[in-house]
Amino acid sequence: MITVHHLENSRSQRILWLLEELQLPYQVRRYERNKATMLAPPELRAVHPLGKSPAISHDGRVLIETGAIVEYLVELAGGKLGPPAEREEALRHRQFLHYAEGSAMPPLVIKLVLGRVPFFGKRAQARIQPWIDIHLDWLETEMAARAWFAGEAFTAADVMMSFPLEAARNRAGLSAQRHSNLTDFLARIHARPAYQAALAQGGPYAYA
Repeated sequence: MITVHHLENSRSQRILWLLEELQLPYQVRRYERNKATMLAPPELRAVHPLGKSPAISHDGRVLIETGAIVEYLVELAGGKLGPPAEREEALRHRQFLHYAEGSAMPPLVIKLVLGRVPFFGKRAQARIQPWIDIHLDWLETEMAARAWFAGEAFTAADVMMSFPLEAARNRAGLSAQRHSNLTDFLARIHARPAYQAALAQGGPYAYA
């Protein structure tokens, strides 16, 4: 049985969603953030020394890093929602699987952290927003070109891309007026039965 170590309002919601899409059996162990610091609780360090979420326990191993977990679960499911057969779509799948955390999330995290810094934090945030806008405008054109991030079929790359876009709508300027294609993407994934089932398993989620 796969155990998902799930931190509230975090990247781990994607893992619950993917498990529902893949129809793999799993159980959820929930962790709440420290209400003062919003950091993960120390209990997660008993799972892995870094105290990170998502983490999964399966077959005697603990795996961290969202992208690595996604690839592992797709492999367990026999390749379902993995790279498409067509070469260009397979390359886009790989690109967005890694882009989500490697490029999209860092400026969003920086903006979040700066927002908690007194006095100069807000001013510094304004310097980060143009960087985020470049990403969002590019992603808007990508979603204008095809139904999903890799191509015409829904894949694990779309699961990976969900969290940075949800976070961007929540705090970094993604709007229906400027980013209609990205807004439509979010509406479509939120309507998926597996996404809704994952919300029921994971508990309250601020970004849905």
